Amino acid sequence: MAKVIIIDYGVGNLLSVRRAFEQVGAVVAISSDPATILAASHVVLPGVGAFADGMSALRRRGLDKVVLEVAAAGMPLLGICLGMQMLADTSDEFGANAGLALIPGRVESIPTTAVSGEPHKVPYIGWGEIHPTPTSRWDGSPLNGTKPGTAVYLVHSYRLIPRDPAHQLAAYDYDGHAITAAVGRDNVFGCQFHPEKSGRAGLRMLAEFLSIKGSSAGH
Repeated sequence: MAKVIIIDYGVGNLLSVRRAFEQVGAVVAISSDPATILAASHVVLPGVGAFADGMSALRRRGLDKVVLEVAAAGMPLLGICLGMQMLADTSDEFGANAGLALIPGRVESIPTTAVSGEPHKVPYIGWGEIHPTPTSRWDGSPLNGTKPGTAVYLVHSYRLIPRDPAHQLAAYDYDGHAITAAVGRDNVFGCQFHPEKSGRAGLRMLAEFLSIKGSSAGH
């Protein structure tokens, strides 16, 4: 049985993520203890709010280094919402801020206008249909078995733009803009949406994440 540790660094709705993983059969704990985190079979980095605040909270607790250890050890790692964004190199939210650099790329604001030039709402709040990108493969990722066009729940003002298009697993369309919905590189995955709030489809993705086996190879 999978032993999931959700990293507690003071940012994010941890209980809803915990309940969702328990629904798909995982043994789940919430922890900020490095030894406990490194003893897990699967690790989740949740988060809501601003990028700089999240990274600062991780660093204060020394958990940024623990996340890097998890990735280097080949353990399956899933970032959710802000947790996904922090996998990137940098973010320009409230100035330049360094991330974990596990998914090379940058985080920038969602465009405030449609491709047509018409203004639209930011943050994006609601359901979006995710689709694979031209270079993505969903097998071996939490999206394995998900049908293109599946709707997921999102709340965000910023988006991750991977440097390597192959790391962008899925995107959703916002008035002509392809917004990153999920990323993946080796044993590291991220979803901008909230699988714990995305109904049966989201639970299936969490179950698929649990089916991913760790390796000692890492990056």
